[in-house]
Amino acid sequence: MKKVLIIEDDPDILELLMIHLGDLPCDITCERNGVAALDLATSQRFDLIILDLMLPGMNGMEVCRRLRMTDRQTPVMMLTARSEEIDKVMGLETGADDYLTKPFSVREFVARVKVIFRRNEEVHQAAKDADPLHIQSGGLAIDIDKRKVTLDDQRVELSPREFDLLTLLASNPGKSYSRKQLLNLVWGYDFEGYEHTVNSHINRLRTKIEKDISSPIYILTTWGIGYRFNEEL
Repeated sequence: MKKVLIIEDDPDILELLMIHLGDLPCDITCERNGVAALDLATSQRFDLIILDLMLPGMNGMEVCRRLRMTDRQTPVMMLTARSEEIDKVMGLETGADDYLTKPFSVREFVARVKVIFRRNEEVHQAAKDADPLHIQSGGLAIDIDKRKVTLDDQRVELSPREFDLLTLLASNPGKSYSRKQLLNLVWGYDFEGYEHTVNSHINRLRTKIEKDISSPIYILTTWGIGYRFNEEL
């Protein structure tokens, strides 16, 4: 049974989410305060965090940002009554896996939750099919089972999407992916028009694993297409 943390201060929406997640079924924990929710999210393991943007104590964007500063790999779905494009972009850049604007269709919400669960299982399985436990390339090592990355034996802290991007590329060295392909494969939805989110995550990955980001040796740019992992290491 999947463990889900719901961080939502509206009692009506909270009850609605609990009912439909319970039908999946899921083991549900609830919290209404942003500060308390962050403590809970970083002290326990969950398969998904449903995170409202407007919260007392600490807003959802800050909760997500601080969560991603740790080594937590938990998927985050943001919920908000705000619909501006900048909010969606900021949510994705902060490390959210999905973004749903209130009011939303319950059917769509449940479908997206199922996709997040399935996507994480598929990414994990695809990486295992490429190599059961481990990818080694030069000084870069990826432990897929532990979702752990080291560079020259030093731990590298990655967000969930950074890890999934790196694992996908490293599992298929030499294969070039367009930004749209990476967006669909890693984020799981067709966020057409948000390809710049891929660029931002690739840039952050490079700052963490490349000694010289102006001359990368692991994640290479395929001009006119997108990105590939260096197959010559």
